[in-house]
Amino acid sequence: MAGSNYGTIFHISTWGESHGKGVGVVIDGCPAGLSLCEEDIQIYLNRRKPGQNMFSTPRKEDDTVEILSGIFEGKTTGTPISLVVFNKNQCSKDYGEIASYFRPGHADFTFTSKYGFRDYRGGGRSSGRETIGRVAAGAIASKLLLELGISVKAYSKEIGGISINTDHFDENAMNTNAFYMPDKAAAEQVEVYLKEKIKEHNSVGGIIECVINGMPVGIGETTFEKLDANLAKSIMSIGAVKGFEIGAGFACSKINGSENNDEFHYNANGNLLKTTNNSGGVLGGMSDGSEIIFRAAIKPTPSIGITQKTVNLSQENIEIEIGGRHDPIIVPRAVVVVEAMAALTIIDMLLVSMTARVDNIKRFFDGI
Repeated sequence: MAGSNYGTIFHISTWGESHGKGVGVVIDGCPAGLSLCEEDIQIYLNRRKPGQNMFSTPRKEDDTVEILSGIFEGKTTGTPISLVVFNKNQCSKDYGEIASYFRPGHADFTFTSKYGFRDYRGGGRSSGRETIGRVAAGAIASKLLLELGISVKAYSKEIGGISINTDHFDENAMNTNAFYMPDKAAAEQVEVYLKEKIKEHNSVGGIIECVINGMPVGIGETTFEKLDANLAKSIMSIGAVKGFEIGAGFACSKINGSENNDEFHYNANGNLLKTTNNSGGVLGGMSDGSEIIFRAAIKPTPSIGITQKTVNLSQENIEIEIGGRHDPIIVPRAVVVVEAMAALTIIDMLLVSMTARVDNIKRFFDGI
């Protein structure tokens, strides 16, 4: 299937289906010499695995990663890194009925129209389990970025219309609630709201915010390979994402240029800074050295227990109630997916940017 590859130099290819033998990823282009073990990757996968609380699918999977290649004596070798997570708790029988109809909000109709048939077991290739490969690769990209002093951190900014209060922002709170929300009070409100929706057999969406710190100036290109454009593409490639904005985003359409423009100044140490950051850390498609901040809108889980109208393969109008095991909310488990895709985009564009200037190339080869 075309479209399962991402990246120019730090290149990944994800593979596998929700109810197949397993899912995984092959990473090519990771430099040699990076310390890496399975635990480095497992930490990230644990953040997205199912069955951790009442607000995620009851499907129980350890999502234990195995490194098949590209590592020797605890370090990357510069050759392709192959990672696999075997599926162990499939209930394919739960999905037998949906083979005959198209679920609202799913890729059933488009997948069947394009390929002539589909793997209906849990969504097949269109399942959220495809993101395991992305997260595993993103864990490696994130570790490589930390070597360069660059951090990528995502969190739930809003769930079901309940938003965090930036005055109460507490990064530690993210690890003490089920929603990865850096605001204890907001998380408590979300819990009450979600319990109501679960009783109604309904689902909820939300907004994930991601912040990237430590970026040098000038990463990105001026036209088709803009940093913000590539971030948008990578985040929009996540199945549940329906919107992307960076910096002030859509809010900039409601203000004047005098308010939207980020004015420059030098601080006491002679560093050039911006007074505001409406650009979200990107100017003209290139990083401007300030904090990169963007947001992704996550749709409600399409699989719900409420009666819905649809059609079947016999061209009949029917009503359905979807069974199986599903998340009442995708947002918390998608946080690490957004983080991973951002890290993959940033590391790839950093590596591409190494050849932007002759003096950079000369400096590298002079040291050989």
